[in-house]
Amino acid sequence: MEPSFITGDNDLPASTMDGWEEDLLRRYPEGADSQQAGAFRNYEADARPCVREFYRLNHHKQTLQFAREKKADYLQFNRRRMTVWQALEFLNELVDDSDPDIDLPQIEHLLQTAEAIRADGHPRWFILVGLIHDLGKILCLFGEEQWAVVGDTFPLGCRFSEKVVFHEFFSGNPDREVSEYSTANGIYPEGCGLDQVTMSWGHDEYLYHAVKDRLPEPALYMIRYHSFYAAHREGEYGHLMNDRDREMFSWVRAFNPYDLYTKSEQRMDVAALRPFYEELINEYLPGEMAW
Repeated sequence: MEPSFITGDNDLPASTMDGWEEDLLRRYPEGADSQQAGAFRNYEADARPCVREFYRLNHHKQTLQFAREKKADYLQFNRRRMTVWQALEFLNELVDDSDPDIDLPQIEHLLQTAEAIRADGHPRWFILVGLIHDLGKILCLFGEEQWAVVGDTFPLGCRFSEKVVFHEFFSGNPDREVSEYSTANGIYPEGCGLDQVTMSWGHDEYLYHAVKDRLPEPALYMIRYHSFYAAHREGEYGHLMNDRDREMFSWVRAFNPYDLYTKSEQRMDVAALRPFYEELINEYLPGEMAW
């Protein structure tokens, strides 16, 4: 099956998804303080054109209605039935052999993350999150556009924070014209808790709903909010959080370095690692799942 994540008016090169992840490292280099003055805007000035176009599409099209429609569609989980390992192998079809910047199958990048977490002695469910956290990218193989699968996530139905990357592109978002969404709280009560907030649609939200009844709460926060950089790296949207969110975000921040800094060109021995990870999967997510 050929990768199907370049469709419609998206018209972005096949490397854009990985380009977004590479540019995250430019925005948040290892060991750097994300609050350093000017760092955020310097990133925007230096970003590649394909990444700028990615965010233009993302910020124009991610509306509250769009997210609600996607949830109503995809959360029926009626596309395929697969075990988690089969879903990981399915995700490998996102590798584009014509792209010289993508050398490893997706499963090897996920194993790199999981193995780094395992080496540091974290709980088994934490290791599992490392393995599956990007599994929601199979949305691309269901025909979804890149800008609706990856990218920084943010709340909808309220004012867009200026700390969301490429904030200026929200000027083309129809929700900017809805007065009810123009305040900091928007349609939400102060301190309502993020579970009451509709986030922009993407792989994080999709996977969270797929596994939400099967994993510990910290694992679910890691999965659901690992791309919510405006909150866990820039300190925004605290007015929508409750005390439980603030407690759980310590786990999101603990996971973030593994997500950002473990990719390398070192090959993983998938066959040798598979027995351990299939046992781990069967502990928490056994059998076929609906996707």
